Amino acid sequence: MNRPTPRTPPRPARQDAAGRTKGWVIGRVSGAPVILTPSWFVAAVVLTVLFAPTVQRLAPRLGSEIYVVSFAFVLLLFASVFLHEVAHALVARARGQHVTELAVTLWGGHTAYSGTSARPLDGFLISVVGPLTNLALALVLWLAFQAQDTFSVPALLLYAGAFSNAFVGFFNLLPGLPLDGGQILESAVWAATGSRTKGTVAAGWVGRAVAVGVVGWALLWPLTLGVRPDLWTVAWAALIGAFLWSGAGQAIAAGRAREAVSGLSVRGLARPAVPVASDASVAAVGRDVARAGGPHVLAVVVDPAGRPVGYVDAAAAAAVPPDVAESTPVTAVAVPVPAQGTVDAGLAGQDMLAALARAGREASVVPVVDGGRVVGALEVTRVVAALRDARRR
Repeated sequence: MNRPTPRTPPRPARQDAAGRTKGWVIGRVSGAPVILTPSWFVAAVVLTVLFAPTVQRLAPRLGSEIYVVSFAFVLLLFASVFLHEVAHALVARARGQHVTELAVTLWGGHTAYSGTSARPLDGFLISVVGPLTNLALALVLWLAFQAQDTFSVPALLLYAGAFSNAFVGFFNLLPGLPLDGGQILESAVWAATGSRTKGTVAAGWVGRAVAVGVVGWALLWPLTLGVRPDLWTVAWAALIGAFLWSGAGQAIAAGRAREAVSGLSVRGLARPAVPVASDASVAAVGRDVARAGGPHVLAVVVDPAGRPVGYVDAAAAAAVPPDVAESTPVTAVAVPVPAQGTVDAGLAGQDMLAALARAGREASVVPVVDGGRVVGALEVTRVVAALRDARRR
């Protein structure tokens, strides 16, 4: 399953301080690290033990080697999942996304990438390629199995690999978030309605139905055959159902939050600002601010070309004694802003948030420009407060 950011379904693996999944980097794909998480070893052990009885039933002549064969199947399964994630990563990069990591986890794996899909087609292509990769692998492995003369250990692995890839491919195509099929449904509803939020919410609710259906299948299908439900099957179905329900719920919340965010804009949140020359004095800046409207106006320091290089700390400027204000340069009370640390006045919603992120994580005030001219200043605390209020509505 691909796990894009900013729409973030649950990520079972823990993250480090940089936001990256914890684990060992074992390679790179599309420039992004491939991370093997500690939880993978738990999954490998559990799946090896669970698959061993099947190996023994299909190959009764094997002794303790059944665990070797079982572990080989687990490696084959995770290799298939890894190729699933590689397919997501390659298509995401081809569609203009920045792939940040591929992780192999307890649940199989995920691909994380930054950026937002500009069109429904982007989300569809990124999502569908993963399951299609598994179905193609299933076909290749099945044909290789059919070519075997005897039901040997290699034939057993080919058969198991074909079956597991077919299962992973078809299961991920179920039309509910956080599965790939849910993101395909999201793209379809988005294309039909013009609203990505409607697509996300619809796919999230279908994802909840899928979660209930997985548990219901484990409980009710055996009863239709006149047998008791298997405890292990029910337990695994409940675990998978809980994961899907949680992911669907987070997707619904993310969709509604995105709708709330879409109503916010730079123009609506920015404070008025007046550009001041970098060689101006504190006193001159004070007069410019007073003429522009008073304390509510921020002063943005610009270089000779008109590019913002900082903003005036009002408290620091007010602390300068009046008798030295004329001789004190404004740079003495200015807070520098990073290069390209501005936002365009016409941005709104997710585009606004992405621009703020690019302007710098440590910035507290970001100059607002329109056609290269300073027209305001955006306080990050004000944006955060507006986001909080919008999500509460």
